[in-house]
Amino acid sequence: MMLAAESYDGKDERLEEFLTEFREVHGAPEFLIRVPGRVNLIGEHIDYCGYAVHPMAIEQDVLVCLKRTESGLELFNKNDSLYPSFKLDIFENLEISTDKIQWWSYFLCGLKGVLEEKKISKPAGLKVYISGRIPPSAGLSSSSALVVSAAITALSGNGITMNKTELASLCARAERFIGTQGGGMDQAIEILAKAGQAKLIEFNPLQSYDVQLPVGAVFVVANSLQEKNKAASNEFNSRVVECRLAAKILAKRLIPTNGKFRGLRDVQTATNQSHEQMLEHVEAILDKQVFTRADVLEQLSITDQFLRDEILTNDTENMENFKLKQRARHVYSESARVYKFRDICHSAGDGALRSLGELMNFSHSSCRDDYECSAPSLDKLVEASLSLGAYGSRLTGVGWGECTVI
Repeated sequence: MMLAAESYDGKDERLEEFLTEFREVHGAPEFLIRVPGRVNLIGEHIDYCGYAVHPMAIEQDVLVCLKRTESGLELFNKNDSLYPSFKLDIFENLEISTDKIQWWSYFLCGLKGVLEEKKISKPAGLKVYISGRIPPSAGLSSSSALVVSAAITALSGNGITMNKTELASLCARAERFIGTQGGGMDQAIEILAKAGQAKLIEFNPLQSYDVQLPVGAVFVVANSLQEKNKAASNEFNSRVVECRLAAKILAKRLIPTNGKFRGLRDVQTATNQSHEQMLEHVEAILDKQVFTRADVLEQLSITDQFLRDEILTNDTENMENFKLKQRARHVYSESARVYKFRDICHSAGDGALRSLGELMNFSHSSCRDDYECSAPSLDKLVEASLSLGAYGSRLTGVGWGECTVI
């Protein structure tokens, strides 16, 4: 949500307090921006493989208040004891360090994305005040909300409009400035969400569809309080490159005339195979529990230098072992569950909630066993939820801690 600050009607006490704080220190604001967090109901770690996901927005959000200045950026956070202010004199040749990532690094990603995409040579200066209620490092997309809010800030401050779908794609690309090779789920749902609706979001091209959850459906997000910063380790990117390698080996065997496929969905689309058939190929072709680096080079007939330059990332270039079968098995089975989840919601038949819960339980087992992105704290939350009568429970977000959705 973005609106001119003077058009705000003053009915929300939190927003009114936020605007008042800005006025007292910085003068009259020009724009007010709100970006929600998100919870993913099902479809984990598959958006960067090209597959559809099933998230919805949550009430927790990031608020941004801003006014234009002559030049540069002044960035202030309501919680300045944890998130100190940041200033930037000029926007030209904006560089974002991945050595030491700060809270404002994500904001710079959104700014840089818009400035480069729109080729803005003389951007307006910005004075920005931020307040966030999305728990940090909890798998509810606080970092992407900062990227999106920054992109909307840059557009507003420079008098530019942009199609929502195009903006979502831009923000997904922009967040990669931080070094994380993610997909586009977080940015898409934060921009395209509608009140009272979940979304089925497809990629390449980006398309979204409203999904009405069954009557009586209540989802609870439980925070394990075990934080995970996906940009501060290589666990996330290691899964990305394992999926890339799995796709390339499958493509080489199934589509010998063209080995340029990068994503697991690309291989399925090109072969016109069902999810079940792709799972059979995974078992037959990716037939090792662990592929060594030498195995990968032999399978793909590539050099180690090509592997480093074209497939691995800076933080995964020294990986020696890859679990390709397990990662691909998760991706193909999880992507099938996304559409089953959507179909159950649309049918809204008897037992729909129980059926959704069963899909969520299968999803968590796959994330835990094949993708290895769960954690003891998450498994305990899932077990406790089911023992107390929940139909289903699973980790949500990047995993390795953070939250479950019940």
